[in-house]
Order: sequence, then C-alpha cells, then structure tokens
Amino acid sequence: MTTTHPAPSAHPSATDVFTHSLDLLLAKDIDGWVALWAPDGVFEFPFALPGAPHRLVGRDAVRGYMADYPDHIDLRSFEDLTVHRTEDPETIVVELRGTGRAVATGRPFDMPYIQVVTVHEGRITRFRDYWNGALAADAFDGEIPVGGPRTGNAPVGNTLAGDAR
Repeated sequence: MTTTHPAPSAHPSATDVFTHSLDLLLAKDIDGWVALWAPDGVFEFPFALPGAPHRLVGRDAVRGYMADYPDHIDLRSFEDLTVHRTEDPETIVVELRGTGRAVATGRPFDMPYIQVVTVHEGRITRFRDYWNGALAADAFDGEIPVGGPRTGNAPVGNTLAGDAR
C-alpha cells in the first residue's frame, strides 16, 4: 500500500509567519514587520478605543499606523505564547502577553492579547488584534499614543485605507 502525503508548501506556515513577526517587533523592525503583510491585508481592532480606527486596509495603512510604535512602547518580550490551529491551515488563534515599558512614562507595559491571524502564500492577509485599552491607559497615564486617536485617522467605525501596492 502506498501512502501519499500532501506536497510541502513553498510558503511558510501561519505560525511561522506569526512567530517571525514577533521577532521583528522585538527588534523594533517595523519595516520588516510591515513587509510580512499582503498589499491588501486587513488589520482589525474589534475593541478599538474611541477615536481610533477599527480597521486598516492595505499595507500602507498598516505602515502608517505602526510607524512610530517603538517610540511609544519598548517591547521586551512576548510570553505565555499559545498558538491554536484552526480547521483552516491559513488561520491561527494566538494567546500571548507583550511586556516592556511605556517610553513616555517608564511604566511597565504588560498586555494580554488574543490575535486571529490569516496568512496566505506567506503574507498576512487578515489580523484581528484583541487588546485591553484600559491596561494601556495605565501604562501611559491615560494618554495612549498607539491605538488611540491619531492625526489623520478616520472617525470611529470607519476604515483607514492605504495604497495597496
């Protein structure tokens, strides 16, 4: 009896892309992190704070949103990482904690996340980021520079679209 196995994928798995993305964030390599995104990738924040975008469409919108992230949050580690595979091999559900400090205040930053990530052909096509704005507010003395209202962003509930090149 001959057993056939599916051909190995020429692209990294969703888990591989996600764990690489964590390494890039820790290295503060936002350009490298954004390069993992598909040109028309969608970044969603179901629990976005008032005034913050709930949805970013396109790599350029993601780049604009994340460009100054290291200026505000000095990430030091990702802990308690658990990856749950789904019936769709391109989608994973991830539980983790990001730890570090808020640059402006020096206060500890310790954020639990649940993230639902879809990767197609080695690129992030959808990323739903569930995080707690109240915890971030504590680290930033109530002024949240990342994920809060930002100049040029669309009103709550609207979508920010970038040039999807």
